Formats: sequence, C-alpha cells, structure tokens
Amino acid sequence: QGQFVESGGGLVQPGGSLRLSCAASGIRFRFYNMAWYRQAPGKQRELVATITSGGSASYADSVKGRFTISRDSAENTVSMQMNSLKPEDTGVYYCNAISTQTAVSYWGQGIQVTVSS
Repeated sequence: QGQFVESGGGLVQPGGSLRLSCAASGIRFRFYNMAWYRQAPGKQRELVATITSGGSASYADSVKGRFTISRDSAENTVSMQMNSLKPEDTGVYYCNAISTQTAVSYWGQGIQVTVSS
C-alpha cells in the first residue's frame, strides 16, 4: 500500500517561492507517473503538473514557466519548485501517483500553500 508524505508548504508573499516535496513509500516508484494537483477554496481539484516514469514533464498553462516538477528515483521523491507565486496559486496541493502497470492511483494527504501579502 502506497504512502505519501508532502512537505514544504506554507505562507509566502506574492512573487515568492516555495518547494514542495512528496516522499513515497510502499510502491515501486520507478513504475509510477507522478503529479501535483491543487484545490482552491470552493473550486474543483485541478491538475498542476505531471512527470512520467521516464521523466517527461507537463504543466497547466497557468503555471508554465513558473513551476518545475522533478523526481528523484533514488530517494523516491517528487518535488515541485514554485517561483513567482501569485495569490491565485493558493490552495491545498496534493501529490498523486498512478501505476503505469495497473493504473492504481494514490493520493497524499495534501499540504496548504497560501500566497498573500
């Protein structure tokens, strides 16, 4: 059973940076596509960034050029560097893992990111 622990969230001023990390255990990490989602108050959860098991990354238009997703297979972690943060980036960020073999999906518990002056 996969377990995921997110870290790195918090309060930051507009224009600032944060780095989110998600540590995975209990899965064969290299066989999972990883992603970050976020959910703002009163809104649906939305996909922010993905990285395949092979390392190919893609981003929502709203974060392109500002966010960078990466993975470390030695440490079983997926990270996301968030720069030039805007108030609209505020929300709970969730780590997601999908098996390339079985399509089983796991979610982290979520971590709060607040961008405010």
